[in-house]
Amino acid sequence: MKDDRTSPFRDAHIDRTTAREVPDTAQTRAPSYRLAFDDFDFMCRDELRPVRLQLELLKPQLMLDEYGVESTVVLFGGARVPAPDQKHTAKTETLAGLSKYHEEARKFAYMVTQESLSTGKHDNIICTGGGPGVMEAGNQGAAQAGGISIGLNIVLPHEQAPNAHVTPDLCFNFHYFAIRKMHFLMRANAICVFPGGFGTLDEMFEALTLIQTGRMKRVPFLLFGCDFWCNIINWQALADAGTISPEDLDLFRYVETAEEAFEALHNWEGAGQKRDVIPGR
Repeated sequence: MKDDRTSPFRDAHIDRTTAREVPDTAQTRAPSYRLAFDDFDFMCRDELRPVRLQLELLKPQLMLDEYGVESTVVLFGGARVPAPDQKHTAKTETLAGLSKYHEEARKFAYMVTQESLSTGKHDNIICTGGGPGVMEAGNQGAAQAGGISIGLNIVLPHEQAPNAHVTPDLCFNFHYFAIRKMHFLMRANAICVFPGGFGTLDEMFEALTLIQTGRMKRVPFLLFGCDFWCNIINWQALADAGTISPEDLDLFRYVETAEEAFEALHNWEGAGQKRDVIPGR
């Protein structure tokens, strides 16, 4: 944090330290005496949820701004997808076959980061969920290229430590899924979705809905693995049923390799535009 205070008032850090060094009495031990912003029990009350939501939005925002991150390329994908040399550990044959996308995620992140470094700016920084599987592959590729990457972790009952390839200063932890998803998209110049489970599907459809409804600008939206996605989602059936428009199927594109995805980033029609109307309504 930058120390550029111009306020004439006493610093909150100093008061927090001073308040902890007062004499030990019944009064100073009472919860009521604790400074509100230094009282974790108070901060975790149900009534303080709006404040916690705001803090969780603000902390990463300030730190990313201070780091100079202008834009991101977001990688969504399954935590269970193994690296090719670990595919023997996969629980199913299908999951073992998906290990090739772990390598494509690593290669793609490497290529994007190399290009970003050549600009001298913090543009198109790789951003993942900070966990294992495809997420780790993305952070690894960025690190191998000599660049930085972001990890947006969330507290889960079985949560592991963030993967070792996330830039430590850009490794965040969230309580609220909604705020985490906002940070995924607030700086996104592209969204790349690799095979995954419920979490990946949730993130993918949230982003597609925002673009479909004109709440978010169009960005390159790439689905790695046509066979996987067409097998689990009958996209055409949605259009045939009229629950989406045929034009909505143009919001994303299938790719198979890092090279194909990298080319699509630079040849995406309509990038940066918002829909004024929703086709079919």
